[in-house]
Amino acid sequence: MAAPVQRGEELDLSIESLAFGGNGVARLDGFVVFVRRGLPGDRVRAHVLKTQRRHAEAVVVEVLEPGPVRVDAPCKHYPVCGGCRFQDLAYETQLEAKHSWVRDSLERIAGIQNPPLEPIVRAEEIFGYRNKMEYSFAPGEDGGDIQLGFHAAGRWDTVLQIDECLLTSELGNNVRNAVRAWAIEDKLSAYDQREHKGYLRHLMLREGRNTGEMLIQLVTNKGERFDRERFIEVVTQFPEVKSVHWSVNEAPSENTNLPTELLWGEDAIEEEIGGLRFRVRPNAFLQTNTKMAATLYDLAIEAAGLTGKETVYDLYCGIGTIGLALAKNALTVWGIEISEEAVACAIENAELNSIGNAAFFAGNVGLVLEELRERSGEPDVVVVDPPRAGLAGKALKRLGELGAQRVVYVSCNPTTFAGDLKRLSEEYGYDLIRTTPVDMFPHTPHVEAVSLLERRPGFVLPEPEPKKPKKK
Repeated sequence: MAAPVQRGEELDLSIESLAFGGNGVARLDGFVVFVRRGLPGDRVRAHVLKTQRRHAEAVVVEVLEPGPVRVDAPCKHYPVCGGCRFQDLAYETQLEAKHSWVRDSLERIAGIQNPPLEPIVRAEEIFGYRNKMEYSFAPGEDGGDIQLGFHAAGRWDTVLQIDECLLTSELGNNVRNAVRAWAIEDKLSAYDQREHKGYLRHLMLREGRNTGEMLIQLVTNKGERFDRERFIEVVTQFPEVKSVHWSVNEAPSENTNLPTELLWGEDAIEEEIGGLRFRVRPNAFLQTNTKMAATLYDLAIEAAGLTGKETVYDLYCGIGTIGLALAKNALTVWGIEISEEAVACAIENAELNSIGNAAFFAGNVGLVLEELRERSGEPDVVVVDPPRAGLAGKALKRLGELGAQRVVYVSCNPTTFAGDLKRLSEEYGYDLIRTTPVDMFPHTPHVEAVSLLERRPGFVLPEPEPKKPKKK
């Protein structure tokens, strides 16, 4: 049966709710239309972008009647900028939507009716909360000045010039604008994503919000076509700048996770969270909302329920933030992370905080867990903080086979967490004790959650599969 709407058609729609990811949900004679920038209670005119047999996708052209939860967005770049999604949605409604998305994932994907879901923890600040920003350079329109900002919403090839971003600090805005002025002054070209020509590609800024330190990473195309001394002079006029790096990306794809050359200053900056200090290099992972990271770690500590006698595995440990926060209440902490740079930071951070009962190793979680088990013994508690894709198949299997009594799962994607939870429950005997959603990123569809899982009493793990003999 063909869809009742066609691509390019404009529709008068009433938005009923928000789908996971943030699109408004409307129905046309029962047919579902997902509407970008549509908010609950709105009546809108929407342009159809794509049709499928069971639904269509559209974008708001005009708000005919605003709903009761629509508010004025304070940012002058909204909604053209792709950095925020919900500045025009009342914050309380953002929280309700994120809480309902977590609940829906647990019910629909994990199959848990009436899940033990706690109230969502609201953000301490809804603006100015990000400690890391990545900007893109682009040629100016019609030969105008170089642009430095974010990709326009829904566009990979268009960069919107940003003069003030409300998600970063005043320092962050000032440094970005100074770098753009430098690029214009030195008549440097910007990389054109469509033509794959040009020089300047990205600017990444990291801030230690509690230490007042900033790290800068400039990403260019091949060759040193800029005056490094002048660039250093421009950025170090800000006394908070302690570390300046340069990376080269010759590939067509956009990427800032690259090897760096230290141009000036220290190779890392420091941040302080929960009474601990952490060294942070350009490619190290750190939660981008410093204040809410402390809340997230406190929830993980509470869920772990340590008494000082436990062996703890910290999987996907990053620079060791959660593991080191747990160490004061544990017997030993053993961290695994695939990034060697992050592990180097974690080892440094243990030394920086005089923590002697934590060790960190570089490796793929799914491949090295057995080796860690042989070395450190059985874990009592396992903490996992995987990427958005959740636990890879082998990592989940190895985690289940460990048979730890408690698992603390820190998730940045409720759908993949729910899928992992279903398998951990059905195949490895884990029950969900509680999930606490945390709003780390106001005005975006992203929601974090800290969950406690416990093994059911008497559950017997299946016999491990016999190892296949190695081929000679």
